[in-house]
Amino acid sequence: MSVSDETTTVSDGILLSDAAAGKVKALLEQEGREDLALRVAVQPGGCSGLRYQLFFDERSLDGDVVKDFDGVKVVTDRMSAPYLGGASIDFVDTIEKQGFTIDNPNATGSCACGDSFS
Repeated sequence: MSVSDETTTVSDGILLSDAAAGKVKALLEQEGREDLALRVAVQPGGCSGLRYQLFFDERSLDGDVVKDFDGVKVVTDRMSAPYLGGASIDFVDTIEKQGFTIDNPNATGSCACGDSFS
């Protein structure tokens, strides 16, 4: 694999489903702010060692990976990007569960609650 292929994989970053993009848009409309992006990060913690963080952020950090999904800006910091390359974020709203879900091909294991991974 060449260096450019590795860069492409990381820069491709996160994939956001239409349902997730729609929910993010609705939440941003409720906030009344169009200057915010959905920041997705990986932090130490949780039962499996790493946990996801999703939050709205107005900052632009050096090395951020930015993608646009139908007007929804998704930002990942340069330290989290390698852990999230190819990860898919969806939003489910069923009688059993409501919220954002992350399917991460880079995770080798996760805890029973699904909030952390290794």
